[in-house]
Amino acid sequence: MTHKDIVERGRRVLRMETEALGEAERRIGDEFARAVESIAKSEGRVIVSGVGKSGLVGRKIAATLTSTGTPATFLHTADSAHGDLGIVGKSDVAILISKSGESAEVLGLLDHLKRLGVCTIALTGNAKSTLARHSDVALDGWVKEEACPHDLAPTTSTTVALALGDALAIALLEEKGFDADDFARLHPGGSIGKRLLTRVSDVMVTDDLPILPESATMREAVVQLAERRGIAVVAGKDGSVSGVITTGDLSRLMEHEDNVFPIAVTKVMNKNPKVAESDELGSAVVYRMETHGIISMPVLGANKKIVGVIHLHDLMRAGVV
Repeated sequence: MTHKDIVERGRRVLRMETEALGEAERRIGDEFARAVESIAKSEGRVIVSGVGKSGLVGRKIAATLTSTGTPATFLHTADSAHGDLGIVGKSDVAILISKSGESAEVLGLLDHLKRLGVCTIALTGNAKSTLARHSDVALDGWVKEEACPHDLAPTTSTTVALALGDALAIALLEEKGFDADDFARLHPGGSIGKRLLTRVSDVMVTDDLPILPESATMREAVVQLAERRGIAVVAGKDGSVSGVITTGDLSRLMEHEDNVFPIAVTKVMNKNPKVAESDELGSAVVYRMETHGIISMPVLGANKKIVGVIHLHDLMRAGVV
């Protein structure tokens, strides 16, 4: 086989799975909404179960639910028959995954869950299956065919099941109002935790701030720009920010003025500068800095007075970027 043939095989698989996801999107309806509502109003956990490849998909769905604010755990069907069913409570909701909807192991677990009065959600490719008919809610994971040329190996079907699990998790996230702060609390380690836990107040400079009175001249501003990392903040007597001067402002001024020193800072400053709030996330400030091409901002406190200065390089060192 040529490289071209191999590449085309790969493209065929991706094309088939893309088409299956598009079909899954079109088929989502009231049952999906019912599934989200059932989980959202539940006072217990989500129990996810499946056999074989469906079980592997179930583990990922349980992990995604948990990390987005919906406590979930994976229960192996075999283990459930040997004592692990004890983790299930009446207030839990179970998601049972089976392409055929006729898996003996999954149907056995369904029977036990029904005896416990647990709300059950089927995720199956067969809407007329035993699993779908006897579950409280049935999510449609139908696919036309597997990407496997023999239509045997679970490929397209597991992709659709995984995507439906993601759809459930994100719909629940939005239903519960789960925000970036909540996410950060569940991900304190690694780069995600650093980005989401870092607030402006954690990184901003608060000592010896480059503040100038409104009566200052550019002679004083030049000193501040040189010693305070390229920013000078013009503030009123009450601490409110009147404007900001940067090294860029100075460079532009020097292009048409021979003597910049006696010029009043109020004539040069940007009167509508971008500012940061002390309690906002560092990631939000980085976005504004990148969008507007700036490397530092004055930071305002709750009273809208200047309390510090935030620099892009400090955010980078903190791992926010």
